[in-house]
Amino acid sequence: MHFDEQKPLDRVLNDLFAHYRANVADVSKITDALLKNEVVSAQADIVNDHIAFRTLGVPHLGIASFEKIFLHYGYVRRDHYYFEGKKLDAYWYAPPSPNYPRIFVSELQVAALSKAAQAIIHRYTDPITADPVDQLDLADGNAVAEFLQRPLWALPLAAEYEQLLEESEYAAWVIYNRYYLNHYTISIHELKEGYDTLEAFNAFLEGIGIKLNRSGGKIKTSADGLLRQSSTVSALYDASFADGRVLQIAGSYVEFAERSPLPAYQHLPKAQLEPKHRRDGFETNNADKIFESTYTQQIKGDQ
Repeated sequence: MHFDEQKPLDRVLNDLFAHYRANVADVSKITDALLKNEVVSAQADIVNDHIAFRTLGVPHLGIASFEKIFLHYGYVRRDHYYFEGKKLDAYWYAPPSPNYPRIFVSELQVAALSKAAQAIIHRYTDPITADPVDQLDLADGNAVAEFLQRPLWALPLAAEYEQLLEESEYAAWVIYNRYYLNHYTISIHELKEGYDTLEAFNAFLEGIGIKLNRSGGKIKTSADGLLRQSSTVSALYDASFADGRVLQIAGSYVEFAERSPLPAYQHLPKAQLEPKHRRDGFETNNADKIFESTYTQQIKGDQ
């Protein structure tokens, strides 16, 4: 994933990916192996299916705030998804042109949490009294890129993080990581033969020591069978909290998507298939399990 930076959106996406790649070791590990095996000739050859962000459903933040950035750049809001068990809402956004990734933005229903968890979250977010995106010059890609790396609230106490983790691992992730890029997604079907199915690609990943999310099976399949997804599990990294304690917490991960042709186009040879010919959008059941790539049970492997 790399863009020429002539547009604000390109600058934002390049900056997001640069920080993400520098902090998620599996990104370079996978890319280096693809280069070594001559599957791609450069990182830019990898097609990015989508990127994802996590937000908190509180005043002045959440999806209503975050989406303004990408709507400004020509993205279009599409389907809504609801995750009852995880207390999440989400939308996906179609890109202004096929060379850009889809965007998936989720939001925690803070009001559905316990009073204690709500109190922790509001202690940090209540000082935000206006939508911070409204203060941005969205035409300035550098300003937006900087905003997406800037903490919007104070560093939490370790005990508060641990308390949130007990009730909502999503809440704990966001209270520390904020708007950090949650994952990017390699389009498996765009790779060369031998790597262009999830069965083959997952075998390749495990062969280089990559650990996969097993929640719902290594491959999560949509009801229509046309969207299949896998993901790594997040590595743990040392995080310093406001009280000086250091905890090992989940960071970000890498996802893999295989989008099959829609029935009307399944007769076309691969070389003639365009993105518009393939299954679009997302699937609630798939995404529900992908969220768990940052969850303790998947990371520690105690199935």
